[in-house]
Amino acid sequence: MTKQEVSPSVIRRLPRYYRFLGDLKSQGKVRVSSGELSQALGLTASQIRQDLNCFGGFGQQGYGYQVAALHEEIGSILGVKNRRRAIVIGLGNLGRAIANHVNFESCGCELIGLFDANPFVAGRDLDGIPIHHTDTLDGFCHMEHPELAVLCLPADAAIATAQRLEALGLRAFWNFSHADLHLENPDCIVENVYLDDSLLTLTYGLNHMQTPAHPTETKY
Repeated sequence: MTKQEVSPSVIRRLPRYYRFLGDLKSQGKVRVSSGELSQALGLTASQIRQDLNCFGGFGQQGYGYQVAALHEEIGSILGVKNRRRAIVIGLGNLGRAIANHVNFESCGCELIGLFDANPFVAGRDLDGIPIHHTDTLDGFCHMEHPELAVLCLPADAAIATAQRLEALGLRAFWNFSHADLHLENPDCIVENVYLDDSLLTLTYGLNHMQTPAHPTETKY
């Protein structure tokens, strides 16, 4: 299997491997088996080996994986040492939280610009990064050449803004609006994030639990 043929499900598991291996590395763990990884991550050992074999052989039979080396290799695959220039558009509560708390650098990105359509917000700064008015997007993109946009906008605005940014050369979109964003350019990558979907997954689990949420009262 070539890198171009790697399935989306494998790609989505890579960050989990990278994060868990980073934790093991910080704990001083030198070696880990696929069996240990499977127990910790809730995957089968066979699945883990198949995932990693998509990118080459990293382990040795009977020995396992070297934690630091595998962490480095997966980080390289994910591109964590790159500095993909990123911007955040929409500085409401969610946009501010993302700008303040997401570790862009550890994910291979550099946050270079913040934008909002509200004239009372534009012109200020957030943690030392200036907030620009969205009217200045074209000029900013021509000068700074960002590659990735974080969209924290209402659905209609997100779609129009993404199309505008696509025309300006951006190719990756982290979309937090309540819209399924699909762009015609096959070279564009979109990650649609729905926080409500994650919460609904939990409520589904609660709704279908077989055991009562509270112990029944014993009567005497």
